[in-house]
Amino acid sequence: MTTEKIANASVATQANVYFDGKCVSHSVTLPDGTKKSVGVVLPSQLTFKTGAPEIMECVAGGCEYKLAGSDAWQKSGPGEKFSVPGNSSFEIKVSDAYHYICHFG
Repeated sequence: MTTEKIANASVATQANVYFDGKCVSHSVTLPDGTKKSVGVVLPSQLTFKTGAPEIMECVAGGCEYKLAGSDAWQKSGPGEKFSVPGNSSFEIKVSDAYHYICHFG
């Protein structure tokens, strides 16, 4: 099931803009201190590096992704998630806007 709302959250109004505007997100903090980001990746092929482990949840659109150390591209669509280890990276290919929630930790 796709997350439709994040209740009781504090949202940073300043956007995080990456890759010349091909990825734009907003930071979200829950009352218990949990951090997330909500954003969109526009059509492109990008490589993201991670500090903390991440779970990428597709809200709308879709993507193909490849985790560091893998040769296999996998698909992710609405309601689907994929996990990325901390201190790692992943490549992402997007042909239509990929709307996501990134769950950290």
